Amino acid sequence: MAFDLTCVALLVEGIVGYPPPLFRAVSHPVVWMGKLISALESRLNRPTLPAARRKSNGVLTVIVLLACAMVPAALIEGVLRQFGLGFILAGILGSALIAQRALYRYVAAVATALETGGLEAGREAVSHIVGRDPQSLDVAGVTRGAIESLAENFSDGIVAPTVWMLVGGLAGGAGYKALNTADSMIGHRNPRYEAFGWAAARLDDLVNLPASRLSGLLIVAAAALLPGCDPKAAWVAMRRDAKHHRSPNAGWPEAAMAGALGISIAGPRSYGGVLANAAYMGNGRRNIGARDIRAALRLYVTADALMVGFITLMALIIALS
Repeated sequence: MAFDLTCVALLVEGIVGYPPPLFRAVSHPVVWMGKLISALESRLNRPTLPAARRKSNGVLTVIVLLACAMVPAALIEGVLRQFGLGFILAGILGSALIAQRALYRYVAAVATALETGGLEAGREAVSHIVGRDPQSLDVAGVTRGAIESLAENFSDGIVAPTVWMLVGGLAGGAGYKALNTADSMIGHRNPRYEAFGWAAARLDDLVNLPASRLSGLLIVAAAALLPGCDPKAAWVAMRRDAKHHRSPNAGWPEAAMAGALGISIAGPRSYGGVLANAAYMGNGRRNIGARDIRAALRLYVTADALMVGFITLMALIIALS
């Protein structure tokens, strides 16, 4: 397992993030993946094609995408590992596949907006991280959206790429990120993507399964370390509520976070003016606000630090053995 590379990736991204000058110069791997997905989708998902053909084309798209992401990553790591400290450079490259700092920044911006600009500012800030109708949200709704996004993306954007980077090195992290990007773009249940995005959506559910459970456990462990958080309630909520979530994975970190904070999140919400029923995660307070986002961020940082600390310790043990 690639503890050395993954440790470097987590530490570099946690300290530096993805530098804006680098983004302006070369963009970001997710943007490159998104352009490839868009190009393939425009050619292979024509509405005149029968559903069965679009479904098989969607499978082909996933195969091409994974090959384009994983093969170059594997070759790059293979070359770099020929040098003694080449794993450091490989880890720096891998840091682009993890989003610890970006997730904190986007969610903290919602709390700041509510604190300084009120509801309208909060709606504007949360619209960048959730897909629901922001104008239908009150302060509690904005808060729930921010906390749900924090919990779900802790799993999807941090723990999952970390797990697959541990298992498969730079290629594992790149392959996961490509698949997760595909799911976010084409894995929707609507007439356009129902068939074409089937493979991306189902495979994304599968590869996120271990990370979602691990994310929930990390949140439970973090709750045990933070005053005002309840690890037992986090465990109970996760075991009770996660299976009722519309996603097979998102409910685990969401329910754990809700239980730890003594709040209730998720539930019915509006997308494009259409009300979507969803189960509640947690059975605590529904009247929540910016202070609860701050508490959720502290819980997130602690859970992330536990994971980074364990991987760093393992990397040191292996290096010294």
